[in-house]
Amino acid sequence: MISTKEYILNAIRKNKPDGSKFAYPKIPLFPKSNKDILQEFKDNLTLNAGTWHIVKSIKDGENLIRELYPQAKIICSSAVEFKGNKDITQITEPHQLADVDLGIIRAQFGVSENGMVWITEKDMDITSLGFLSQHLIILLDPQELVKDMYEAYARIDLLNNNYGCFMLGPSATADIGAVMVRGAQGARSLSVFFM
Repeated sequence: MISTKEYILNAIRKNKPDGSKFAYPKIPLFPKSNKDILQEFKDNLTLNAGTWHIVKSIKDGENLIRELYPQAKIICSSAVEFKGNKDITQITEPHQLADVDLGIIRAQFGVSENGMVWITEKDMDITSLGFLSQHLIILLDPQELVKDMYEAYARIDLLNNNYGCFMLGPSATADIGAVMVRGAQGARSLSVFFM
């Protein structure tokens, strides 16, 4: 009696093309949106419960942080533009970021078709900053936008990063009773500062 595994492998061997090499299928070019790339990003970020702000200077950003997050006692930043009161260079263990009220990270680029940003472990310094912080500010250069995920995947550098992720809006789940809960598995709010 032949095992199920052997049955499947035999079927693959029997139907495998003989000795020829076949090229990978071509990825088609899909039509792109006609919308302004920055406006499309803003619209899609807003649809996913994120907020955005045009920030003209570091001083304006500092004022906006105080206005938006007046209750934030512990602020940790991996971005050079803003210094928090918890120094990320002194963190030796990821759980030491569990008390962070506000995390600030610079993203490498954004994707306009869905309002997501791409960040890596190098951008966060310590990956848990992006997931243990109660609230997140993502700094994004408005010139660093791509139209869609095809352009995004062509841009990410997987070989030179141990970890990277696309982040979209605050954490959200509606698994229990179809009730939307924000912040269940990550940040309760996400705001993009264009600067």
